[in-house]
Amino acid sequence: MSIQTYRASLLHFAAPTQSPKEDYVYIADGLLVTRNGKIEFIGEYKDNIHQYLDAKHHDYSGKLILPGFIDSHLHFPQTEMLASFGEQLLDWLTDYTFPVERKFENKEYASRIAKVFLKQLYRHGTTTGMVYSSVHKQAADALFEEAQNNEMLLIAGKVCMDRHCPDWLQDTAASAQQDTAQLIETWHNNGRLKYAITPRFAPTSTPEQLHALGELAQQYPDVYIQTHLSENHNEIAWVKELFPERKNYLDVYDHYNLLRKGAVFGHGIHLEQSEWQRLRETEAAIAFCPTSNLFLGSGLFDLAKAQQENVPVTLATDVGGGTSFSMLKTMSEAYKICQLKGNQIDPMQGLYLMTQGSAVTLDLDDKIGNLNPGTDADFVVLDPEFDELTALRFEHHRTPQDLIFALSMLADDRAVFATYIAGKPVYQAQNNTQEEVHNVA
Repeated sequence: MSIQTYRASLLHFAAPTQSPKEDYVYIADGLLVTRNGKIEFIGEYKDNIHQYLDAKHHDYSGKLILPGFIDSHLHFPQTEMLASFGEQLLDWLTDYTFPVERKFENKEYASRIAKVFLKQLYRHGTTTGMVYSSVHKQAADALFEEAQNNEMLLIAGKVCMDRHCPDWLQDTAASAQQDTAQLIETWHNNGRLKYAITPRFAPTSTPEQLHALGELAQQYPDVYIQTHLSENHNEIAWVKELFPERKNYLDVYDHYNLLRKGAVFGHGIHLEQSEWQRLRETEAAIAFCPTSNLFLGSGLFDLAKAQQENVPVTLATDVGGGTSFSMLKTMSEAYKICQLKGNQIDPMQGLYLMTQGSAVTLDLDDKIGNLNPGTDADFVVLDPEFDELTALRFEHHRTPQDLIFALSMLADDRAVFATYIAGKPVYQAQNNTQEEVHNVA
């Protein structure tokens, strides 16, 4: 692949930080250079473009280039049931989720939805997802195959559940272990792909299944783990009934060796103090899913508490309980939840949680989450002035903080001008008529 250069404003976090409000890098007139799917250079445009006069040039002046967004918790089979009306968590699963997921026993159908699902991610600027598939092994295969076609860094796993769901969605402890092991061997570290061991949540797995999955977690120490934790009060009470011998909800996963660095637990809204402590000790993370938490009436996540306890947090859409594929809109709802909890999330903190912060939590910041030379060229080009209102809004105010905050409130996929994965465009807006420039003066 030839060298590619991109002119735009550049914004990212070059290193892990506890102070994203201050520790960002912003270049108003920047130059991004890629070669063979990797970022080779970033810097000031005018000072450096003369070194790349023979490169294929993309002039995105007036646009903003960010690292591709990382969505750390979402459900691929729920794409078609987005915005289904009116239940809380447990009824919502029974009435909507399980009937839809039955369709994914058909691999051809799963492949069709995988294409739609990934296109929606790209359309919204998301270049990496941590994804729940269905219980069917062939559906996970379909998702990985489609992601591999675009050289995407995708983390995903087959959902495992052997009780408290319809018979036609159940696996067993043995089949879950066998299918998961086969999927790990096939897909984990296959190109840019990664695997996540995925019990749906404690109530839908027997102790035998959790034990079997915990054995796999010990056998494959670099594989991710994803599941749900303390989303809903009724769910928590149910876990206590099913596992009376365990100290709390998190202790169920801990007992079965499913708690460690690289484990990401969706929600974590109603945690006991001992659970916060254990998450901190193990470096496991919580995926903050604000649109889902509001939509399902689950509660308000305490981001300030997580920071106080030094527990890693990522930001996530949780489609289809979440109501949008847009990480920008997700950040908007995170801000509102924090307001209701009596604190604020700074716009740079919000951006950090869906780029570098997530990459650090997933131990992938040498590959994604920033624009550092040597990392994979996954990035999104935003058009801050995508309509008349935003053009007016940014007429006089274009500081990095103001740009990110206003975009989180006003933007959606209309602000995404282009999305690149491994240096290749996987999405371009219909109004994107940008011409390549081959000679730069």
